[in-house]
Amino acid sequence: MSQVILQQAFIMLILILIGAGCFRFRLLSKETVSEISKLVLTVVNPIVILLAYQRELKAELVANLGWTFLLSALSYAIAMAISYLAIRNKEGRETAIERFSCIYSNCGFMGIPLVQAMFDYEGVFYLTAFVTLFNLLAWTHGVMQISGQKSLRSAAKVLRSPAIIAIVLGMALFFAQITIPPLLTETLGMVGSLNTPLAMFVAGATIAQTNLLGVLKKPRVFYISFLKLIIIPAAVIGAFLLFPFDSTMEMTVLAATAAPSAAMCTMQCLNYRKNAAYASELFGVTTLLSIASMPLAMMVYELL
Repeated sequence: MSQVILQQAFIMLILILIGAGCFRFRLLSKETVSEISKLVLTVVNPIVILLAYQRELKAELVANLGWTFLLSALSYAIAMAISYLAIRNKEGRETAIERFSCIYSNCGFMGIPLVQAMFDYEGVFYLTAFVTLFNLLAWTHGVMQISGQKSLRSAAKVLRSPAIIAIVLGMALFFAQITIPPLLTETLGMVGSLNTPLAMFVAGATIAQTNLLGVLKKPRVFYISFLKLIIIPAAVIGAFLLFPFDSTMEMTVLAATAAPSAAMCTMQCLNYRKNAAYASELFGVTTLLSIASMPLAMMVYELL
């Protein structure tokens, strides 16, 4: 498994470099990158999720999916506890942005490619539990953090999320044991195969837009990155050692947890007129560093 993880890390790195190069040479514009990102989130990711549910109904799979929900909830509880303890409110500090960036990961963009490489569609099947909780929490707790408003109006957007729609539809087909026709499955599979290259191109182009030299003068960015990419995954690994579940389930949740900060933070900052530039810096730096930290977290888990 370590070889698979390292191989996927190198593939992701090469694709990210290509994406960054395309942006630098003006083959990709900011508008194009934004449109590709939207395409991945609204079409490609949901198709990958839908196909993950095209499998034989087994009691073991259903039970494991339920346990994965619990493991995902445990992961979020750990991330929230560490974020609130390690990131204190202080005048002039972007506390809400930093906590959001630590708690919520880019589990779709970065998590799905790594999990799919390690465990194929079985891993994506389990990953839907984490993605479901991400949407529920990020659109409620996360939005309230950024906006400063204690309203749950944004919760309605959870139901309109393409990922949630794909999960609900996928579950319906799974429990009803309705199989998608082979011709359509093959077609959807071709679209799903675009997930990794397109997601990495977007990540690379986003990093290329980040002023990395300017970020070097902001040690706070690296402190938040250290919490997100090292401390929180390490704490989750420690917790998983106390609960010896199936390694596929645990590594799937760990991969999603160890993914870089969610791009959603930048979007919500733009929406509520907060410091979107800082959120983008955190996203760019954690994305770049995660190419090394995500495989490292997987390998540490395997060794333990």
